[in-house]
Amino acid sequence: MLRRDASRSYQEFNGEDCAGPLGSYQNNDVSEVEQDQASCDPSPDENVVDNNLMTIGFNKACVKNVFTVILVLIYLLLTTVAVFLAYQTISDFMEKLNHPVMSVSYKEVEEFAAPGIALYPGKAQLLSCMHHYHDNVPPLVALDRLKGRNCIKEEVIFHGPYSNQTQKQAIVVRGPTDVRNRELLFLQFSRNKTEEDFSAISYMIFAKFSDLLESSDKAAFMMDCERNYSMWTFSGGFRTWVKMSLVRTTGRGNESVEFRQESNVVKYIDKRPPQEQASELFFAVFQWRDPFIQQVKDIVTANPWNTIAILCGVFMALFKAADFAKLSIKWMIKIRKRAKIRELNQIS
Repeated sequence: MLRRDASRSYQEFNGEDCAGPLGSYQNNDVSEVEQDQASCDPSPDENVVDNNLMTIGFNKACVKNVFTVILVLIYLLLTTVAVFLAYQTISDFMEKLNHPVMSVSYKEVEEFAAPGIALYPGKAQLLSCMHHYHDNVPPLVALDRLKGRNCIKEEVIFHGPYSNQTQKQAIVVRGPTDVRNRELLFLQFSRNKTEEDFSAISYMIFAKFSDLLESSDKAAFMMDCERNYSMWTFSGGFRTWVKMSLVRTTGRGNESVEFRQESNVVKYIDKRPPQEQASELFFAVFQWRDPFIQQVKDIVTANPWNTIAILCGVFMALFKAADFAKLSIKWMIKIRKRAKIRELNQIS
């Protein structure tokens, strides 16, 4: 009775090690124990399924990591392009700001402000100064009858702007104004022949004749005009027809006026008596070419608002790309941590 109770309590203590009871343990049959241990061990089919699951999980993790790396590289490339675009935008803005574009327009007028025509006759003598219309220049007459002077003129004596030792004498006449009726100014000079091979009279055109009349220091005014305006000449023995045009240039805070001219030269046939041909004649006709004033302005094509808008878009793209790259890296780190935890769980 004691042995039978002891064997029963031993069976209750051990319990069921596997799926079912051990049977009669008193016989200590080795073959039955080996069968029970074999029934407790996992089957080969279960090992294959676990390995396949691990392989599939590992492949998914690898694909996600590769995809994340590709996304990060793409956004790094986009960031590089955005930085280059920002640099190029700023460079273009500075280039346009430092090099404005010249804009040319034409303004039509009924009449011009009377220009000042400064002539430097030297030893020549002014014979006539007359205003005519419709391109009608009267025929020349004898020198003793050339007394026509219906123009306004001023004589100014001053020193040259580049050398105080040089004294100049200028005859400044009021230029034509009526461009519609083709007003012109006809000038005639006479000078005794000299030993020079060439003879000419220099002249200069400045913006307004009234500026000279209103100036308190006419000599200083003429010096400033010589610094700012060009000088031209017309020769003796010819009629020089000068057609003027006005160009106004507006820059950064300053405005300048420039006269451009087209000149035609016609030979003078001297029909005077031989005794009168000892003096050389000079003829000049001044007229406006057309009723248009050419206005030249410096226009800065660089628009700061467009540049700021482009830069804002570029920086927004940069921040968005950085944020996405940051989230992608965090996602990749999280996936790696999960993969490591799974490996540790499978090992344990």
